Amino acid sequence: MIRVLIADDQVLLRAGLHKLIADEEGFDVVGEAGNGSEAAALAARLRPDVVLMDIRMPILDGISATRLITSSGTATRVLILTTFGLDDYVFEALRSGASGFMLKDAPAAELLAAVRIIAAGDSILAPAVTRSVVEEFVRAPRSASREGSLRLRSLTAREREVFDLLVKGRSNTEICAHLVISEATTKTHVARILQKIGVRDRVQVVIQAYEWGLAGSGGRVLDGGG
Repeated sequence: MIRVLIADDQVLLRAGLHKLIADEEGFDVVGEAGNGSEAAALAARLRPDVVLMDIRMPILDGISATRLITSSGTATRVLILTTFGLDDYVFEALRSGASGFMLKDAPAAELLAAVRIIAAGDSILAPAVTRSVVEEFVRAPRSASREGSLRLRSLTAREREVFDLLVKGRSNTEICAHLVISEATTKTHVARILQKIGVRDRVQVVIQAYEWGLAGSGGRVLDGGG
């Protein structure tokens, strides 16, 4: 059973999401929050698997609430929902530790699939969001940092190949096909990369790569020197 907390300041939207999720087999809505402060408090108390988080809410915004939840040490993961595909807050929301980003007008089946993906420990980004994140970094390129270079050098040759493909947004299936390796081997490499880089999921691998100046336009992984 996937336990879900819904956080949005619009009562009608919360009600719609509640019905959609509660009616789906394998899902349980454990609570609702009308602002970010409520969301963080309920997440700490109820320990849901996934929080559906709006960005623009009163008292405490969704980005700050996400940061509180993801830094608390719990296994709760956050899926950001917004009406703004190229919103200025996209990158900051992902940096706060969100595991995914979906548009509120996404089809019901896609939203439910996204919750399942997030709950399983993976991550998801709507295509428009992926483009906006990459474009943000292309506009403001960063030089390779010492920390990033050291982390990159801690990866084995095969892990470097997998890391490169992760930064390009490739799925496990695509990585398997590209490197001609099994699904189990791919998952093992991804898990080790997450551990060595020090992040929670694939989205954060991409964010960290750009933050450290280890990726150029098109998701090309830079050497980082040394």
